Amino acid sequence: MGALHEGHLELVKKAREECDAVVVSIFVNPAQFAPHEDLDQYPRTLETDYASLVDSKSCSAILLPKVSEMYPSGITLDRTQQRGAFVEVVGLSHQMEGIPRPHFFRGVATVVAKLFNIVQPDRAYFGQKDAQQCVVLRAMIRDLLLPITMRAIPTRRESDGLALSSRNRYLTPEMRNVATLLYKAISAAKATIVSDTVHDREEILKPAYAIINQVAEDVKAQGLGFEVKLDYLSLVDVETLTELQVLGKGQAAILSGAVYVGGTRLIDNMLINTDEL
Repeated sequence: MGALHEGHLELVKKAREECDAVVVSIFVNPAQFAPHEDLDQYPRTLETDYASLVDSKSCSAILLPKVSEMYPSGITLDRTQQRGAFVEVVGLSHQMEGIPRPHFFRGVATVVAKLFNIVQPDRAYFGQKDAQQCVVLRAMIRDLLLPITMRAIPTRRESDGLALSSRNRYLTPEMRNVATLLYKAISAAKATIVSDTVHDREEILKPAYAIINQVAEDVKAQGLGFEVKLDYLSLVDVETLTELQVLGKGQAAILSGAVYVGGTRLIDNMLINTDEL
């Protein structure tokens, strides 16, 4: 999607370590935006992105497709008016991020399938920060019998824990000061889990809700000119993305969530009882 940061460059670096040639695609994909979302405002920093990739000395080629090339039947943000072929991974796209953004993973799966067709990669690299996306794309690769190995690379963070994101640039200094609340909330939830013990969902998520609610109250009381609002917290099975009411002994799961800090939506996650997606 462009607006590259050190998290993206970490994927490129890892790919270079494991592959003979590395192709990086930069394409702001309209199919994963809804009419009310920030397609027009999404940062486009092609010159800076290009320079970062050149400086990294890890990229063999950069793919910069046009919208007309990726969507020859045309593309509109109104899903009911879209025409042409689309890819949808049923059963893994409607929960978590798919609740507030029901169009999102259809757009992601479609564009990634097209990019795979263009590049014909042996391996594909994605970030664990978008955990649900990794699960969706791994299922797409499996179900479409694509000869591709997918690698999910751990989330790159700032020194205070904030996950790197292209949208972090929207944060004012005051917003940035509280933007670690989701990382702290998920960390607190993860800290309640003992691998050889059964845990109730409420028990795990309780400290996370407490942290987010407290920060939201503090921001409001200080009159900082913006609000902090929880979108969701989620605890799901790592393979099926089924919401868990009980976490079994040693069960692999994903703790995730999304919050609004002002108008900026931040997401984050941590893996439970597993090191990789």
